[in-house]
Amino acid sequence: MRRVRILPLASLPVQTLIGEVHMDVQLIQKDDLYYLNFCAKHLARSNPEGRHIYGGIAAQDPIHRIAEAWRFPIVNGHLENGADSASRRFDEVSFIYHQPNQAPPASVAVIGTFGKLFEPIPLKPVGDTPYFALTAVIPRGEVHHYRYLVDGDTVLDPVNPQRATLDNDEAWSRFFTRDCTQPLVLEHWEHRLLDRLTDHILPFRTEAAENFLARHFQQLDEDNKQVQYRHDQGVGVVNYVDKLLAREESHHLIDYQICLELVEQILRQRNPVDEPWHASRELFAELYGQMGSGSVPGWDYGRYSSPRYFLQLLRRHTFTGAFAHPDYGGNAGAAAWAFLSERYRDPETDLTLFDWRRALPPPLGTNPAYRG
Repeated sequence: MRRVRILPLASLPVQTLIGEVHMDVQLIQKDDLYYLNFCAKHLARSNPEGRHIYGGIAAQDPIHRIAEAWRFPIVNGHLENGADSASRRFDEVSFIYHQPNQAPPASVAVIGTFGKLFEPIPLKPVGDTPYFALTAVIPRGEVHHYRYLVDGDTVLDPVNPQRATLDNDEAWSRFFTRDCTQPLVLEHWEHRLLDRLTDHILPFRTEAAENFLARHFQQLDEDNKQVQYRHDQGVGVVNYVDKLLAREESHHLIDYQICLELVEQILRQRNPVDEPWHASRELFAELYGQMGSGSVPGWDYGRYSSPRYFLQLLRRHTFTGAFAHPDYGGNAGAAAWAFLSERYRDPETDLTLFDWRRALPPPLGTNPAYRG
């Protein structure tokens, strides 16, 4: 693993490490058992054989031998105290440092865009174990970059596969909190094209459904003045796919990159006037049917052999993103759940058969104890 010797703070240009100044971060004390519950499940593996060989992870990389490495840092909901807790939304982000097959270091700290500029935050040893940890309270909807400071050297997180190369060509570890809508791995044009493809898959294309979604988001904004819900993402499926490909299904990112490029080329061939994401619904329906049959005129089968497989992958991600818990990046504002709640009602009482608000905390739901 590449190590970088940290320089005196006065000699560091402002943009060398991190590009934005953040306020002091609030820390939360957790007992050792909290961290060890996660370590035992995902880090403490005695089997030396590789587990995750996708997403460009080399066989000699420690992440290759970690079970579900994408779980780190650990992001859990934070229950705020006070009258304004419904409008203040935070997550608890737990950093755990562990370098397999090496002696524990004397000191470990973390530096990153979530804390005060250049100020290392020390991690504490977790009992009599090789782990170091701390938990910080960080607002939802954010993306941050960080590194560990280990015995004076800055290193990437050895147990987190999420990494990003910044404008200065330096690699940093990355994490995002829930409700994050910033694109991470897909480009802008890919987002726009994917939005049209997923829109054709989901059952929200009727005029009645579109009117319902518009009313739902408008009502959310009226009820929660301090929380603005994004109307330009439909039910948030594309955001869900982007976050999925940035983390637990990063091995499928190449499928999307190749197939979206092929779809864009085919749509330009069939309609050279409009941008592909502005093509007619009829054109998307035709392409959708051809991909389902596995026979798409103009498809480069040398680059990707099965358009049907990609369509099945896209359908799985689309329906999961639309109807899963909003914490996973889709189902924005619980819009898809609200759609089901409106459609499925008791004919005798007219009460909904799908009371989704009981499963969420304020401001979306009514559960005062749920954290996520």
